[in-house]
Order: sequence, then C-alpha cells, then structure tokens
Amino acid sequence: QVQLVESGGGLVQAGDSLRLSCGASGRTFRGYSIGWFRQAPGKERELVTAITWSGGRTYYADSVKGRFTISRDNAKNTVYLQMNSLKPEDTAVYYCAATWLGGSYPPLDSYEYDYWGQGTQVTVSS
Repeated sequence: QVQLVESGGGLVQAGDSLRLSCGASGRTFRGYSIGWFRQAPGKERELVTAITWSGGRTYYADSVKGRFTISRDNAKNTVYLQMNSLKPEDTAVYYCAATWLGGSYPPLDSYEYDYWGQGTQVTVSS
C-alpha cells in the first residue's frame, strides 16, 4: 500500500510559480510511475504530467508544455511539479497518483493508477 500526500498548493497571481510535492509513506516509490492530475470545478479529471520510475520518460499535456516540469527524487520518495507562468485556467485541485505500470512510458489514463493522494488546491487569480 502506497500512501501519497500532496503539498505546496495555494493562491497565486497569474504569472507566478508554485512547486507541488508528492510524498509517499507506507512503502517506497521504487518501481512506480507517478502522475499529476488536476480537476477543475465542473470538469473531468485530466492528466497534467507523468514520469516513469527511472525519470527517463515524461509526458506533458499540451496545455502545460514549456511551463510545468515534473521531477522525482527517489531517495527522498518525493515527486515534484514545478509550475511556472501560471494561468487562471490552471486553477484546480491537483492530485498525484502512483502506478506499478509504465516501465518505459508513464500511463496516461487515470484508471491505470492505483494510489491517489487527497489533492491540493491551486488557485490562480487574474
């Protein structure tokens, strides 16, 4: 059982940056691909970015390419989401999720992820 905890959300202005963290407890992240999803009010949950266990392959949604960066420190059992040039449309609850799948490329569908954090709110004002 992997327990995930997100942190780092908050209220910022458009153009600002935030760094979200996803920490694991219960067992190591070793072998797990990690995804960051977000869900805005009235919208479906969407995959923002994901990274394989090794960190060698990543995926970014078109809406965040060039602005967001995912990284991981397996020694610290932590995955980071650096968000720059934030826009009001980035406002959402952000969730990290873990899956044993995706050795060569991270899974892109939410149903492929087994463990989820409780979410952290990111609000970007214009």
